[in-house]
Amino acid sequence: SVLDALEAVPRHLFLNPEQFDDAYVDAALPIGHAQTISQPFIVALMSEMLMAAIKKNQRVLEIGTGCGYQTAILSHLFDRVCSVERILSLSQRARKNLELLCINNAILQHGDGTDGWPGQETFDAIIVTAACDNLPQPLLRLLKPNTCLIAPIGAPGHQQLTTLRNQNGLISRETTEAVR
Repeated sequence: SVLDALEAVPRHLFLNPEQFDDAYVDAALPIGHAQTISQPFIVALMSEMLMAAIKKNQRVLEIGTGCGYQTAILSHLFDRVCSVERILSLSQRARKNLELLCINNAILQHGDGTDGWPGQETFDAIIVTAACDNLPQPLLRLLKPNTCLIAPIGAPGHQQLTTLRNQNGLISRETTEAVR
């Protein structure tokens, strides 16, 4: 399913025209505002981790929409994706990208994702695509029981891809991959 989603979403549409030649290289690329579109391997890995943790017909919260590439991938894998981006111009860009691809099961919000989602709904999974030194605790309150949160956590340049599982209120932590 993840490979099908990667194949269905044209990564070059999320980049500037001068980057089209590098669009399918397995590397993170700049999208402005000192942000990047994640390398395809990490997008696939994080998506696969979510797929292994929850069912397709679930609702996922993404923190760090960026240009919308990961959001588009998730929209192919889950029934509903809610995504928050703190940089207004990136949020607007992501909205245009998703509209161009006729993706209608993703809801985008401009705001600080460390505060969670407006209305404080709970989610079946949370994916944090923006690196953070420490996980914002408000996000853990948005997890339904027996669900997970996946995030790159750690000091800049030294993050670990981390899965936090809510097992009926008890949070367990597992690191899997060094990322930056």
